[in-house]
Amino acid sequence: MIDVRPSQRMRDLGVVQHGAGILAEPARAFDLPAEREEAERLTDELFAAIERIGQVHPFAKGMGIAAPQIGIGRAAAVVQPPGDAPAIILLNPQITDRSGEMDEQYEGCLSFFDVRGLVTRPLEITVETTALTGETVTTVYERGLARLVHHEIDHLDGLLYTARMRAGVAPIPVEEYRQTGRAWMYDGA
Repeated sequence: MIDVRPSQRMRDLGVVQHGAGILAEPARAFDLPAEREEAERLTDELFAAIERIGQVHPFAKGMGIAAPQIGIGRAAAVVQPPGDAPAIILLNPQITDRSGEMDEQYEGCLSFFDVRGLVTRPLEITVETTALTGETVTTVYERGLARLVHHEIDHLDGLLYTARMRAGVAPIPVEEYRQTGRAWMYDGA
């Protein structure tokens, strides 16, 4: 039996991989409510991607996926928190405030799933999103959920988690990461 690398498994599931230009470009915002149908269609595609990926890989601590990761340069992402919590739809998200209290945890990314990296992020963020009706919605996220949401917003800004790692610290192979005992998240999860 041939051992398939985690990144190849994600590629086979339709996840754009590290090195693709779309992952380094800021996503284009939606004009809502005018582009409501387009936003709904894209959100459905993101949920379908989460379903496909979840059938192949368990995400006990939650997961997320941003539109650029499925090859669409629009400002939409979906975060599936751990447990039975409802999914979070992020349209045109902007972080408007962040706590000074920080936390460093390992993160992974569906777009380069063979490694994990230690990333420092705020323990609390305030996020403004646009509802399908065009209204602005403000939500405060804390701890693990703040990390998941921040990771996906970074994707929409054209950033990978490696941009948030301390200088001189490199991602480690997933096999080494599993031995750290600090398992936390894969792509926002």
